[in-house]
Amino acid sequence: MFNLPKQNGKVAIVTGGARGMGYEISRHLVSLDMHVVIAGNEEQKGLAAVKKIREELNQGKVEFMYLDLASLTSVRQFVQRYKAKGLPLHVLVNNAGVMLVPERRTENGFELHFGLNYLGHFLLTILFLDVLKKSGKPGKFSRIVIMSSATHYGGRLTLDDLQGRMCYSAHGAYAQSKLALLLFSYHLQNLLWVRGDPVTVNAVDPGMVDTALYGNLSSLAQLAKKPFAKLLFRTPAEGASTAIYAAAASELEGIGGLYLYNGCKTESSALSYDERLQNKLWKESCALVGLQQT
Repeated sequence: MFNLPKQNGKVAIVTGGARGMGYEISRHLVSLDMHVVIAGNEEQKGLAAVKKIREELNQGKVEFMYLDLASLTSVRQFVQRYKAKGLPLHVLVNNAGVMLVPERRTENGFELHFGLNYLGHFLLTILFLDVLKKSGKPGKFSRIVIMSSATHYGGRLTLDDLQGRMCYSAHGAYAQSKLALLLFSYHLQNLLWVRGDPVTVNAVDPGMVDTALYGNLSSLAQLAKKPFAKLLFRTPAEGASTAIYAAAASELEGIGGLYLYNGCKTESSALSYDERLQNKLWKESCALVGLQQT
């Protein structure tokens, strides 16, 4: 784990913060003296995570707020409830996700990987930009941390079939959602730089992490995975380390537009740097969630 400074009561939101890597990110940020809001769609698990962190650390502020990223209405309601608290927002960790699920749709009719992993986080981030900008200042930027994956290297973005209606592949849909998150992170950072806003955006690759996301593998694949899990897979704490680094490291102050793996700047796929594709996805995403382009 990296040597990170105390965060002096800064406020963070961690999506999917009740389990796996999200829990480890939440716990560690609380230990650094952050006020952490765990955002998730499983209230019992969320409240249990809050209780566990409080008992383990015997200090710090941590709370749970309900958020279903597969529902654009829930995203909007969450942002409204958060803003009503009057809290600042210094760090937004877009961690929640689904992986390799059978073909399913969100309540808004989007393919689940695209709708939850990407589009829900897209809307959440855009709606929080005003608070993030207000909470940051020169020398103390607010930070957006986006959880991508090495799977994005094999990802393709089909703008006329983002919902995978022509030919659904669980792996293809997951890879597309992680590529979309990277395209979004780079485009958003460029917009923030142009405007001179004190907010940075960095994407992270946690590596292969042994979490509940792999629960959607077939029974045969699950059996095959078990003997190799400890050799091939990182623990959730190990997988969370780069996201924690991106959220709190002093050396990343004011630095954005990175793709981080093992705490180091890494090249993402050539496709992820395609500015025309970034711009097209941005426009399409705004239209899908009903936002005026900013």
